[in-house]
Amino acid sequence: IPEDKLEHVFDRFYRADSSPPDNGQHAGLGLAIARRIVELHGSHIEVSSEEGKGTEFSFSITAVSA
Repeated sequence: IPEDKLEHVFDRFYRADSSPPDNGQHAGLGLAIARRIVELHGSHIEVSSEEGKGTEFSFSITAVSA
């Protein structure tokens, strides 16, 4: 993912590539949902990417005993 697009990857409906539409099969909601779930657990999700090599998403969630 190009560096200038990284800040948008968690936006709802955002698609980093410029490929043609895929009839709504990939709506661009997955990362927005993942971010919200992680935030609801009191943490945050981070992304790093080296264009042409790969992208890494990371987060941590603290376990709470009941």
